[in-house]
Amino acid sequence: MPAATLSSSTAVDPLASRLPITVITGFLGSGKTTLLRRLLRHPAMNRAAVIINEFGEVGIDHELVAASSEQTTLLSNGCLCCTLRTDLQECLRDLFVKRRAGEVIDFDRVFVETSGLADPVPVLHTLRTDGLIGAQYRLNGVVTLIDAVNGTGHLDEMPEAVKQAAVADRLVITKTDIADGDAVDRLRERLQAMNPFALVTTAIGGDLDPVWLANIGPGRISAKHDELDRWLGPLSSAGGRSGDPTRRREALGSHDTAIHSFCLWFDEPFTWDGLNAALQALSQLRGPDLLRVKGIVHVEGERRPVVLQGAQHLFHPPVTLEGSGGDSRSRIVFIVRNISRESIDALFSAVRALGTASVHRPLDKPREAGSHHA
Repeated sequence: MPAATLSSSTAVDPLASRLPITVITGFLGSGKTTLLRRLLRHPAMNRAAVIINEFGEVGIDHELVAASSEQTTLLSNGCLCCTLRTDLQECLRDLFVKRRAGEVIDFDRVFVETSGLADPVPVLHTLRTDGLIGAQYRLNGVVTLIDAVNGTGHLDEMPEAVKQAAVADRLVITKTDIADGDAVDRLRERLQAMNPFALVTTAIGGDLDPVWLANIGPGRISAKHDELDRWLGPLSSAGGRSGDPTRRREALGSHDTAIHSFCLWFDEPFTWDGLNAALQALSQLRGPDLLRVKGIVHVEGERRPVVLQGAQHLFHPPVTLEGSGGDSRSRIVFIVRNISRESIDALFSAVRALGTASVHRPLDKPREAGSHHA
């Protein structure tokens, strides 16, 4: 397969042509539906499609409802609300077919609200394992809400809450108006130690700027350097972060020590075989504990870097970017459970030294611009 040859003047942008999906997750009572109700009132959200779990804690505000059917509800502000009664794959396929046929609004984004006990990783897998979905939708990011009153207890006692926070691109602390100020500060410090690559904010009564949720991951192949920084987490040129997350973790004691988030930098470009071999080894040896992987990677023979995204055993097809801010190094963020930074660093070093090709490739080279990955 030839390497991708992208041209901004003639090529179809494979990212911009796919509808962004934002996953909104959080433990029971964290305020997901409240946030969605406020979000959907914003004028910029009048072409959103929302997929909610049938057993959600609170329905979308009835005052917004203009008409409804058994599964699909048209909201008075123009949004589309779909009740998830089968599986997410079927729902997304059905929505896209109806959109193309003009049977539903021409929605320009999708929000998926998970149930409070849900693991968000299977949603990420859905975008990788279904050909139609992968061709028409892209992951924008994972937004996790944490209740400031009960969040610390949930993180102490509920592994689902820990995983929801660990895989997030954005963390939203809710109910800060009724929580103790010191407790909010401690929760924020704990979340930043657990997932130092997620941006953290607060929201009272679901009041949040839609822009904070709408532009998380790269939305086009010409993504700028600051956009990539917001997605991966702001990193200094030396490969560190302002405020050492290791020291913050030690200050918190034994909380969440199973969860680690770190970024590895690579000065030399990968070969496709070397990158695949490392990812294959990681997936086979520690797939269930490889919670989230995302990065910007330079590959020999490719003039431009590629976006790397994966969770557990599955990786999304790579997409070639037009630039990476002039930095020729690769950087990959890992969010893992009970895997040390040193062990992953050593694995990549060993594979690169051996030059071993993978037998089962987690990644294929990017296809020609305008084509879709099956």
